Amino acid sequence: MAFRFVPGLSPRRAARGAARILRATAKANVAAARQTGALMRRGSAALKAEAPAHAPPGRFVEVDGVRIHYIARGRGRPVVLIHGNGTMAEDFVICGLVDQLAKHYRVIAIDRPGFGHTERPRHWVWTASAQARLIGHALAALNVERPVVVGHSWGTIVSLALALHENLDLRGLVLLSGYYYPGRRADVALIAPLAVPGLGDAARALVPGAVGKALAPQVFRHVFKPQAVPARFTARFPVALSLSATQSRASAEDTASMNSAVALMQSRYASLRLPVAILSGDADAVVDPTEQSCRLHREVAGSTLTLLPGQGHMIHYAAKARIAKAIEAQMALTGRTLAWRSR
Repeated sequence: MAFRFVPGLSPRRAARGAARILRATAKANVAAARQTGALMRRGSAALKAEAPAHAPPGRFVEVDGVRIHYIARGRGRPVVLIHGNGTMAEDFVICGLVDQLAKHYRVIAIDRPGFGHTERPRHWVWTASAQARLIGHALAALNVERPVVVGHSWGTIVSLALALHENLDLRGLVLLSGYYYPGRRADVALIAPLAVPGLGDAARALVPGAVGKALAPQVFRHVFKPQAVPARFTARFPVALSLSATQSRASAEDTASMNSAVALMQSRYASLRLPVAILSGDADAVVDPTEQSCRLHREVAGSTLTLLPGQGHMIHYAAKARIAKAIEAQMALTGRTLAWRSR
């Protein structure tokens, strides 16, 4: 969740690195779970002792042996919300987007594996495609058919994986403040060691919860800039839950794997045959909209691009009306979907 994109990492090199990472991580995760279990339990206990538990605001569904937390509101045609890194489905409730959309649609906001109240079993490697597969199975279990999928930040990567790898019948994609192409990023270099099985577990478990709490306001200011952090976010966002042992591991792993994830998908963007709306703030301090959103718009035929003047990374707080308008436009294509795809 931190710095601006810098170009320079070739897709082929990133894809080769992705394959090596997946092979190594698959072997290391199970061993790490055994070797550092005691440290993880002590770290989790310390965090729990410092803050009361945060009650799940939604419901649970179990698929593929994983207990998934989701928030459901409203009735009508479905809209699925997929959050970014370091946050959770509840963020869409706090910003007001869930309630606004629930006036017209059935809204399902899902905690990705390891975030919020959803489990992240260690015996799986949680790539973007693995997360998309799990979410696809959860949507099937919830009888969600032909949704508009809205992804924010890291959630855009999972949203694209749903469209490209899972062969789901989606009505459309609405991508907010997304990251689509690999590059050199300072946050990846800094956080990557914390994603290493064993070493990362031990390092995270030894960091006092008070340190994370002290740094949280600075992180929030960065992701919201140039806007101020909204008062409702400060009052309602469950910081202690976001700093839990499981979510800290999930955040580190997702940050470390983001370049690999997009490198494996970018050659297929041009093959997308569904409505794609791309929205980004032109003052985003986390992801460069020119290198990411504008480039994706050029590659995806028929996509729409909305650059929001003066807006930062958290556009679902300040631009709910524009997001709702993009969703409404895709819902209006109901009778022309086949024509769109054939074109």
